[in-house]
Amino acid sequence: MHSRIAITIADSVNDPGAGIWFAVPGGFTEMPMDVLLAPPSSTEANRLKEALAPLLEAIPDGVTRQQFIAQLASGQQLLRALREVGTVHCSLGVHRDDAGEDCGRTLHSLFTVSWRDVAWSPRAVSAARAVASTEEHTHIEYLDLASGPASMGETVRSPSPEAGLPTTPLLQIYAYLPHPDCRRLAVLMLSTTAVERRDQYRAILRQIAELTSFGSPLTEAQ
Repeated sequence: MHSRIAITIADSVNDPGAGIWFAVPGGFTEMPMDVLLAPPSSTEANRLKEALAPLLEAIPDGVTRQQFIAQLASGQQLLRALREVGTVHCSLGVHRDDAGEDCGRTLHSLFTVSWRDVAWSPRAVSAARAVASTEEHTHIEYLDLASGPASMGETVRSPSPEAGLPTTPLLQIYAYLPHPDCRRLAVLMLSTTAVERRDQYRAILRQIAELTSFGSPLTEAQ
């Protein structure tokens, strides 16, 4: 898995009210949160039903169809929980591992962008405070990006046996980018179970952070 991947521009580049603009590498597919979490009977909800109808009809048996619907509902529940904590973007990453003994396997990841309100302070202080507030952070790094001061850190967590979930370690890499108003913090997070590829995923998140802007790149280019 190479850390340098062809870049594609996210749809947010055309949204004048986005508040944050970024680019993601190829292999990431955005989850349309507004559509998936649209209120029943809304235009977006009807569009989702229309898009899913052919897929549901193609499923041969009722049991499999119900399993698919249950998995979709679980995914919507996860997105709803993410939105409640300030997440405004969510993408799924699928890449082929091209190094090591597991060459050729499929690697999965989750990329999110969230807003966090913070007490007013200089941006460099906010960046340092954010990465230091979690004792479990390792590989702490302070960055001077085009968008301003930032910081990065990472954690590795495993569900407790009592949770009833697979105990596979989960690598979570964070980038903290204070907004110019000094009252908000953009939190970029990349999660994956491919802990042994931490260097590559860290390079990917750093690349995304370097391409993140609090002003529209289209406006700045004019």
